[in-house]
Amino acid sequence: MSISVFGIRHHGPGCARSLRAALEALEPDIVLVEGPPDAQEVLPLLTAAGMKPPVALLIYAPEKPAQAVYYPFATFSPEWQTLSYALARSLPARFMDLPQAFQLGRDDEETGSPVVPPGLEGESPEAAPSHQVATGPAEATDGQEETQPIEEDPLDLLARAAGYGDYELWWERQIEQRRDMQGLFAGILEAMSELRADPTPKNEREAQREAHMRQTIRAAQQEGFQRIAVVCGAWHSPVLTEETLNRFKDDAATLSGLKRVKVAATWIPWTSGRLSYRSGYGAGVTSPGWYEHIWTARDKATIRWSAQAAQLLRAEGLDASSASVIETVRLAEALAAMRGLSIPGLTELHEAIQAVLCHGNPEPMALIRQRLEIGNQLGEVPPETPAVPLQRDLENKQRRLRIKPSTAIEKVDLDLRKENDRARSRLYHQLRLLNIEWGKPQRGTSRQLGTFHEYWQVQWQVEFVVKLIEANVWGNTTEKAASGYARHLAEKAESLPELTDLLNRVVLAELPEAIEHLLSCVQTKAAVAADVRQMMDALPPLALVAREGDVRETKSELLLPVIDGLFERIVIGLPGACSSLDDEAAQAMVKSLNHADYSLEKLNREEQYTEWLRALSYLAGREGIHGLVRGRCCRILFDKQRLSADELQRAARLALSSAMPAGQAAAWIEGVLQGSGQLLLNQDGLWKALDQWLSELGSESFVELLPLLRRAFSGFSAPERRSMGEKVRYLHATPGTSGFQTAAAEIDHQRASSVLPVLAQILGVKSDGN
Repeated sequence: MSISVFGIRHHGPGCARSLRAALEALEPDIVLVEGPPDAQEVLPLLTAAGMKPPVALLIYAPEKPAQAVYYPFATFSPEWQTLSYALARSLPARFMDLPQAFQLGRDDEETGSPVVPPGLEGESPEAAPSHQVATGPAEATDGQEETQPIEEDPLDLLARAAGYGDYELWWERQIEQRRDMQGLFAGILEAMSELRADPTPKNEREAQREAHMRQTIRAAQQEGFQRIAVVCGAWHSPVLTEETLNRFKDDAATLSGLKRVKVAATWIPWTSGRLSYRSGYGAGVTSPGWYEHIWTARDKATIRWSAQAAQLLRAEGLDASSASVIETVRLAEALAAMRGLSIPGLTELHEAIQAVLCHGNPEPMALIRQRLEIGNQLGEVPPETPAVPLQRDLENKQRRLRIKPSTAIEKVDLDLRKENDRARSRLYHQLRLLNIEWGKPQRGTSRQLGTFHEYWQVQWQVEFVVKLIEANVWGNTTEKAASGYARHLAEKAESLPELTDLLNRVVLAELPEAIEHLLSCVQTKAAVAADVRQMMDALPPLALVAREGDVRETKSELLLPVIDGLFERIVIGLPGACSSLDDEAAQAMVKSLNHADYSLEKLNREEQYTEWLRALSYLAGREGIHGLVRGRCCRILFDKQRLSADELQRAARLALSSAMPAGQAAAWIEGVLQGSGQLLLNQDGLWKALDQWLSELGSESFVELLPLLRRAFSGFSAPERRSMGEKVRYLHATPGTSGFQTAAAEIDHQRASSVLPVLAQILGVKSDGN
């Protein structure tokens, strides 16, 4: 009976290739792999048709799906190759890590968001390091090795002992580029044994994990297996050998008393980008696309990588000739030779590509980093993979609507007059109600107008699977789940704007049952609403729902009595609500006024809008109203042609008179300047009143009001501000000076007439010379 321990690094193609060769030479009769025993039932799916890495095992608590753990795998993962080897030969293959039923049940376990299990090498789950291009071994900083425990990053300590400042570079050169793999695992075991002079883990959780692994090995021994292959993280290898099994006799005591929770397991698609995360089983894999490349194209990795980089640059319209590819390969091989390497690594290729293909520019390297070094590959899982009903329903809709999940960002224009596009829109909106942002609405960019077009930015995220599991409690289909969750949110809503916004989202998702419930809630809440600002803030979603009525086939007429009731109370309560406001309250009131004005204009009900403008006219001329509110009311009336230019000039003189406090005058200016600047450029009276007010300000008052004035003009575009500056210069211009206009008396008619024949020839018309 023998136990062969293979200490590996997760997602290492060099380790995976060596491990596969070692297993074929050993011919074990059972394989034990560090992984979650909770997933033993779904392990056979690894070799099923339709399984395409990268994928991940998902372990979650059905009662609390937010408590979930991912175990990602790639084709070049040593565990993936080990399990594929065993299952292809019908050998027993078992996971041996501490079950997640215990780990998720720990009292001190953090909950609320999916996590990835700790790395095989015990690496610290801190933020991922940025991509670094190292040119060779670096000197270790004195005392730097002592700043963190050995078990948190043993590879870093070995790299520093070898004179490298970057353990990624050390690992690639010592393992991934190694040609002779004989004795690799014996060397790893020896190195880790030296690092673990004291084999007892200082961390209780790690002690429990290693105790369970030894228990699993002992169970295999008792079953009579003769050649046991143990594949584990390199850090754990010294305490799982045959010699150490007898030294840890208290494993049962270490595992006693652990709290257990019910868990479920399944396979989910994963992405190359997620493999680059430093936390958990993505630890240290800064370039999964490169690892995939050297796994599949080991013999001609340099040539193929350079050619792929050139192809990518050409696709983006950048120059990358075949001659440049040849020079890139030559430079990479020369750099490798100078550094004593057998073949170029990613570092050498990175430098060569930037120097030759990118002509020394670092900007294109960001594209190569994202597309090649990391990649955007999305895995696939077999149809028979366990899934909750809501997930199955979404998969069926994806097939029916011809939507394939992709990690690439796509821009989509949906025409709601087409049934398939409308169904896609409905699905995206239903998922957004469930906090699954597969699609995000965008502002329209095409020339097509009307409410029949929706613009989306679509991108699939692997976390959506966990959110689907969480949302399944509300229903087994996207319609049922979104409707149930919307009703739940309606019961929790505390304000009328919350309810009307939710109603708008429900209408877009086309959920009849939820719409009826939301309408009832809105009517009840609106009947007792007293806050004028809240009522105005509640109008925009209602106006959108009324506008979407024809498109979404919603009974928008049910909303009109609610809108009418809110409008009547707004008009009656508006003067009182606008009285005695401080600066902050005035800013908030102006936002609410804008909401109400936008909504009433969209509703396009002439009598109602006329009454609204009459109420604003009353506010614009009433004393005791904050200057910002009066100024904004004046501007709305002017834009709607309910206030003439002469009336605006008269209002400006009153608002900017010496009797008006400087702060209120500046606030009026801010209010009247909100909106388009072009409409104000021709209002000479307004500009003269503003210029006179500024000229009469004292120096202290001017300095005090300058920030407010800057804020008032900050909303205009640069061309508009430039035109306003020219406008002010024109106000002070004297005849004969440069300005917006030139006096007619200053025109030299004789010189002007000499230009006419040339101008006529250019325009192709006849000229009589007069």
